[in-house]
Amino acid sequence: MRPPRPLARRVPWPGPHPHLPRRICQLYAGLVLLGASVALQLRAGLGLNSWDVFHQGVAEHSGLSIGTVVILASATVLLLWIPLRERPGIGTVSNVLLVGLAMDTTLRLTPTPQPLAVRVPLFLAALVLSGAATGLYIAARFGPGPRDGLMTGLCRVTGRSTRAVRTVIEIAVLATGFLLGGSIGIGTLVYALTIGPLIQFFQRAFALPEPTPPA
Repeated sequence: MRPPRPLARRVPWPGPHPHLPRRICQLYAGLVLLGASVALQLRAGLGLNSWDVFHQGVAEHSGLSIGTVVILASATVLLLWIPLRERPGIGTVSNVLLVGLAMDTTLRLTPTPQPLAVRVPLFLAALVLSGAATGLYIAARFGPGPRDGLMTGLCRVTGRSTRAVRTVIEIAVLATGFLLGGSIGIGTLVYALTIGPLIQFFQRAFALPEPTPPA
């Protein structure tokens, strides 16, 4: 009887990852476009996602730009990773800095549309752009965003499911943002129902092929 063949071990790729330039481009393009998409949703005025409702509410009370609030909030959330023993990547740190800057830049360059016939298509375009941007930077695999890392860390520490932890975080953030005067509207509900499938679609569309290490 022939002995069983040993299981093949995954050999690390020697030297730089063959898709590294594309991964870097995806990361930074995704983060810039993500910030731009949130700014366009804000211009549409039909409602924001829970975290951006919170950011908008804090911005209105603090006098800071919403992009600055996003940067400060992201840095604060990142500090919460320390007791959770989560490890940030270059994508995590870049997320903290770039998304808020892209938001403020887009808001300075775009006017606020008034007719509903313009605001609705603008919101829908921003929603699709948000899904594409998130798919881009997730597929780059340089580390999760600060809020996603907070969620995964809490799941690991508490033993609760991702769905339960994410729901509690989203409800708490949305309620706080609403009390601070953030914008909640039909767009908030549409975003909540559609962003998951959009991200899943674009994450697969932008997925990188696995490198085949030499034998």
